[in-house]
Amino acid sequence: MQSRRSFFLGCTAVGATLAVPGSLLAEVSSQAVEGASAFIANLASRAIIILQASGDKIERREEKFRGLLSTGFDMPFIGRFVLGKHWRKATPQQRADYQALFTEFLLKSYSRRMGGYAGETFTVADARPAGKKDIMVKTRIVQPGGPPIKADWRVRPQNGQYKIIDIMVEGVSMAVTQRSEFNAVIQQRGIQGLLEALRARTEKFGVAS
Repeated sequence: MQSRRSFFLGCTAVGATLAVPGSLLAEVSSQAVEGASAFIANLASRAIIILQASGDKIERREEKFRGLLSTGFDMPFIGRFVLGKHWRKATPQQRADYQALFTEFLLKSYSRRMGGYAGETFTVADARPAGKKDIMVKTRIVQPGGPPIKADWRVRPQNGQYKIIDIMVEGVSMAVTQRSEFNAVIQQRGIQGLLEALRARTEKFGVAS
């Protein structure tokens, strides 16, 4: 994603719209809809507080940010979606290695996007049921000197909590794009090749630039 799109669009690549098959809207309570809307607004507020904490060292801010992402997103669900049909073909050990590497890759990748924050504002525009289990929360990200960006967050209530399972930015699904990229690697190098690529990328994040 373009660096100018800051933390918020970095996050969207983590959650990105998981093309869940469409279905008739079910009875999703108004309380769940309101809760999902508040959840997204709170997540953004907490992220901005972390980004603006100039007194903290960058390592400390990255640690807080990673914690925010890991609790806000359903990483196992997203990881399985991105691997797609190859999940069924992977061995139990490959699945375990993949989920660990995928989660670490995303957390490291997007915690490093913190420096892209440049005073953007984030507002929730609408929230409504989406499918049988989920709520779609529509938001606007206003950039200083740039056009506003529309981001739709798909939130799933789980055991009294809310988890982001997908996000669409300006109609573009970043998770679907990631799924396509992973599939291309697997076609060329197999699942083990994808694991090696993820491991290399993750280790690279630890090298100072």
